Amino acid sequence: MAGEDQPPPPIGADAVSQAPQKDGGSPGGRPLLSVRELSVRFRMSGGREIAAVSDVSFDLAPGECLALVGESGCGKSVLASALLGLLPRNAYVSGRALLSGPGARDALDLLAADEATLARTVRGRRVGLVPQSPAAHLTPVRTVRSQLAETVRELTGRKRGELAEATLAAAGRAAFPADHLDRYPHQLSGGLAQRAATALALVGDAPLLLADEPTTGLDRDLVERTVDELRAHTEDGCGLLIITHDLAAAERIADRVAVMYAGRVAELTAAADFFGSPGPRHPYARGLLDALPERAFAPIPGMPPELGDLPEGCAFAPRCARASDACATVPALTGGVACHHPVTATDTAQESGHDIATAPDTDGTPGAAGPYGTAGGDDADGTRQPEGSRA
Repeated sequence: MAGEDQPPPPIGADAVSQAPQKDGGSPGGRPLLSVRELSVRFRMSGGREIAAVSDVSFDLAPGECLALVGESGCGKSVLASALLGLLPRNAYVSGRALLSGPGARDALDLLAADEATLARTVRGRRVGLVPQSPAAHLTPVRTVRSQLAETVRELTGRKRGELAEATLAAAGRAAFPADHLDRYPHQLSGGLAQRAATALALVGDAPLLLADEPTTGLDRDLVERTVDELRAHTEDGCGLLIITHDLAAAERIADRVAVMYAGRVAELTAAADFFGSPGPRHPYARGLLDALPERAFAPIPGMPPELGDLPEGCAFAPRCARASDACATVPALTGGVACHHPVTATDTAQESGHDIATAPDTDGTPGAAGPYGTAGGDDADGTRQPEGSRA
C-alpha cells in the first residue's frame, strides 16, 4: 500500500535519473518509468522496523534495459514488488513511481494505485513480471498449457481457433518445450518453471517488463537465450528492469547498471563504463566485479548489515577500507555514485592491478588489508555463494 505522504521529487534527483547517453541506453525524453524517493518499511511485532528500501530514485527510458544488481537481501526484489503492489500488509511504502501512458495525462503512480487498478489494468498489461519464485506463481492444479492459453486469451483477445497456435508460439518465446506443456508445475524442474513464468510474462507485450532473477536454474546457453529474448522486448520502445545476480547476463543486455546495498542505490552508471573502463566508482560495486572468477575472485570482508539494524551513516563503511569519519553520514547519490570516497581515475591508475582495499584513503594513509569482492547471497540452506556465480 502506498504511504499517505507523497513527497515532491528530491533536490538533485537529476544525478540519479539523468537520461542515458548514447552509450548508456536510449536518448533522453519522457521516461517510461520515473521512480522518486521510493522507500519501503516493514513494521514488525514489538515496534521493530525493517528498512528494506530507502530513498531510491531512477528513471527508465523507453527502449532501455536497466540491470539492478547487488547481494541477496539488499532490497532489489522488494523494490520490484512495491512497483506492482505485491507487498504484504505490514509494508509501508512512500515515494512516487510514475508509469507513463500513451498520453501525458495517462501517467499512473504505481505506488498510489489501488488494488483494482493494478489487477485490471497494470499487471500483465502495462507491466509484466517474471517472478523470482516461479513455482509459487504457477497454479499447481492446472497444466502449463492451460495457464498459458488463458493468459494469451485474456491479454491478446485470441479466439478459440487461434488459441492453440498462439499458445505454442508463446511457449517458444521463452524456450519452453512444447512436449512439456501438458505437465503440472510440480512436474517441472526449477529451470522449466522459470521458463514457464517467463513465457507468461511476455504474452501481453507490456510496455514495462520487470524480470526478477529470470535466469535462476538455467544452464549457460538458456541464460543467454532467455536474456536475449527479454532484451528483444525493448526493440519497440518497451523498458526492461532486470534484477539479477548474474553479472555476465547483465553485461550482455544492460544499458545501465544500478548497484544496491542495504536498501539504497550505491551506484548508477552506464553498463559500458561499469563493466569496462573506467569501471565502478563505488568500492562495493567494484567488489562485485572483483568477485567474478575471471577477475580477482576475492570476497568482500565481512557480511552485509541486517536491514533492521543498519549502522549510522554509510552502511558499507564497516566493510570498507576507504572509510573515514566522513562516512558517519549517509552519502548522497551525486554524479551516479553514493560514496564519500569514490574510486577515481587516479586511484585506478595508481592501483596498476593492485587491490582497491590497499589503495590510499583521502588522508594518504593506506587502507586496511583485505581485498574487495562480494560475499554473494544466502542460499536457502544458509550457505554463501560468490556474487555472479549463480546461473
